[in-house]
Amino acid sequence: MSVPFRLGLTGSIGMGKSTTAAMFAAAGVPVWDADAAVHRLYAPGGAAVPAIAALHPAAVKDGAVDRAALKDWIAANPGALRQIEGAVHPLVAADREAFLAGAVDKPLVVLDIPLLFETGADAQMDATLVVSAPAEVQRARVLARPGMTLAQLDLILSRQMPDAEKRARATWVIETTGLETTRAAVQDLIETIRARRHA
Repeated sequence: MSVPFRLGLTGSIGMGKSTTAAMFAAAGVPVWDADAAVHRLYAPGGAAVPAIAALHPAAVKDGAVDRAALKDWIAANPGALRQIEGAVHPLVAADREAFLAGAVDKPLVVLDIPLLFETGADAQMDATLVVSAPAEVQRARVLARPGMTLAQLDLILSRQMPDAEKRARATWVIETTGLETTRAAVQDLIETIRARRHA
């Protein structure tokens, strides 16, 4: 039984991370999505619901975590985010381990983690991939999202490691300026990793 090669995928907002993750999935590579894991944990019956209810009952409505109420609590209470992370991060880690346990026979898995470097999760990867695009492309993509403002974008970017630093720390970087070139780069990387495993 072989252990899969763990590729940590990350990139700042608007850099094309979700699109790139979908390309790996379309190529038959199992992908674990940290954001999707949190959504599952916050949904009705999710493991995080009782944990959040114990911290802040008002953040749970109709048996699910209410993200808007959670944001309000974080805004009003400086210590709230740390409490939430303390409760939710172990559950996210357990979800990731369950995914890995189900993929033991695969040569490669992708772990899509927005704050890969910021949380130190890169230390658990065999290699890291950063998706990137020029700042003006990033800005145009994000501002095209419904309800997004320049102020919101600046706030999000202030909480993320700068793109240049992510690129410097990455094993590989893929530029996401065009769909076909990105897809070709993904395919090349899959073949590079497979060749490396068989070397």
